[in-house]
Amino acid sequence: MYEKVETARNRGKIFNTIIYIICILMSLFHLWVNTFGTMPGIYRNAVHLGFVLVLVFLTIPISKKEPNRLFSLDVVLAILGVVVALYILLFEEQLHLERASVAILRDYIFAAIAIILLLIATYRAVGWFIPFLSIVFLLYALWFGKYVPGMFNYRGVALTRLLYRMYLTDEGIFGIVCSVSATYVFLFILFGAFLLKSGAGDFIIKLAQAIGGHRIGGPAKIAVISSGFMGSVSGSAVANTVATGTFTIPLMKKSGYQSHFAAAVEAAASTGGQLMPPIMGAGAFIMAQWTGISYIKIIAVAIIPAVMYFLSVAFFVHIEALKYNLKPIPKDQLPKLGKVLKDGIQFILPIAILVILLVTGYTATYAAAIGIVAIVVSSWIRKESRMGIRDILDAMYIGAKNSLSTAAILICAGIVIGVVSITGMGITFSGMVLHLSGGHLFWAIILVMLASLVLGMGLPVTASYIFLAILAAPALTHLGMSLLAAHMVIFWYSQDANVTPPVCLAAYTAAGISGSPPMKTGFTAWKLAKGLYIIPFLFAYSPILFEGPLWEVFATAISATFGLFVFTMFFEGYFLKKLHFYERGIAIVATVLFFWPHILPKVIGFILFLALYLPQKFKTGKELKWKKEAGEV
Repeated sequence: MYEKVETARNRGKIFNTIIYIICILMSLFHLWVNTFGTMPGIYRNAVHLGFVLVLVFLTIPISKKEPNRLFSLDVVLAILGVVVALYILLFEEQLHLERASVAILRDYIFAAIAIILLLIATYRAVGWFIPFLSIVFLLYALWFGKYVPGMFNYRGVALTRLLYRMYLTDEGIFGIVCSVSATYVFLFILFGAFLLKSGAGDFIIKLAQAIGGHRIGGPAKIAVISSGFMGSVSGSAVANTVATGTFTIPLMKKSGYQSHFAAAVEAAASTGGQLMPPIMGAGAFIMAQWTGISYIKIIAVAIIPAVMYFLSVAFFVHIEALKYNLKPIPKDQLPKLGKVLKDGIQFILPIAILVILLVTGYTATYAAAIGIVAIVVSSWIRKESRMGIRDILDAMYIGAKNSLSTAAILICAGIVIGVVSITGMGITFSGMVLHLSGGHLFWAIILVMLASLVLGMGLPVTASYIFLAILAAPALTHLGMSLLAAHMVIFWYSQDANVTPPVCLAAYTAAGISGSPPMKTGFTAWKLAKGLYIIPFLFAYSPILFEGPLWEVFATAISATFGLFVFTMFFEGYFLKKLHFYERGIAIVATVLFFWPHILPKVIGFILFLALYLPQKFKTGKELKWKKEAGEV
């Protein structure tokens, strides 16, 4: 048990035991408070923050080269983390009931300590950018906003008022995103940890092999399929990359794909895992909480676009395999689909139960908790996957440990959201988007895309979504988009944080597995993930989110899928043979027509596609016939 505790510090058995127990207590608390327990939201969030601060300070040192340096200081910081959480539990009610919300000096001191601890912990967990951004927002509200010219000029707020709203209310670090972190996000991370601990990872890889391994570009298509399945339960692009990439990347390299392309395929496909229901990453839960749209509706409308994204990556894989004449894996070397499904029934049942509970109206937190129980029970179906007490405890430890970085991001983002609320910056930014776009929705979407591209260079996915949602969503809805469509556009564009150089964690993780140049891998993954930028236009200009008749939804999905394939031909300059310059021109025109919101342009686009396909098919058929006659095939 103790050897399985992974931290950057090596402090011996007693230290590992303490960390292991704290993680298990964290998981048990979140299971209790989200099912049978009753506790005010701000108390629950305070305990959640306390666990996060303690575990971050004890397990993530300030220096990776000297992990045990300043350990005593980190113990003090961890104790302070407990203290600022307990302060809310002990004195929040007194503040609002006995003192009529009139804060005293002690309140402000603990508020300042909590904010400083959170900034340090977030820096430890995810790097400097988010804490730096939070500090900039705090300074803007306190001081330099009055020196900013134009529409973003702000007269400033008193330090005491800022501290009060950041720590002693549900508007700052204990606000909506902290609530999402303490409920939906934690439980679904825990669900994924239980599922993978029970052995679902091997099942997903074998299922992908059975479905796509024997096709052209088979090894890379295995990566796409397995990442889709894995992402639908893990909700993390980096975790997805590690879980499937250790198998798929070597397999792709062995079949002839270049190392950077193999890693990029895995990164791009793993990024799509956060778009694939039933678990779509933390951003989807935040979307449900902010918009009031049920989580089940969000995952229902997300299925078709998510499948289209994975197809767009598979199209790049397919054309790359055609270009370099890469062979599929022989069928006799692949597992049989029927046997894989039969042997993996214990992994399918919990996911099916989760989806059924969501569809029948149970809350996402309750469904996740029952899903965890279902994983344990269904694991007993087969001896090989049977989970014992030790496995259950290990899964709780893994789930708590895996939640730390996401939790730190979300709680720290509460500082930015609180400042935006205090200063009215969101309304100002939306007004700026409306002004720059000239009131045209198309240009507003382009501006949001560019903003996500910039944010993606420094922010993780969830933080990128949060910032764009609070700043840009009002502008999109003002220009006529539905609330769901506006947030889905922003949610999709925020995913490029995983594949946008210079900071693209999924691509860099894949590069580490592949041994390829990180930056080259990042730019290749960015190319393969072009569906992230194209498909969201359908949310604005078509009924693909089931905002229209069913026949229009499916007609749009089919034509847009053709459009994604033709776009891949244009981008790669290859189909069955190399495309001439004029053929690439035809391909890009056909792409636009396939995405046009009316039927006639789609028909013309299909005719142009046939004009590209039939001549190439004829030429390659004749060449194959000549080779057979010459005995070359």
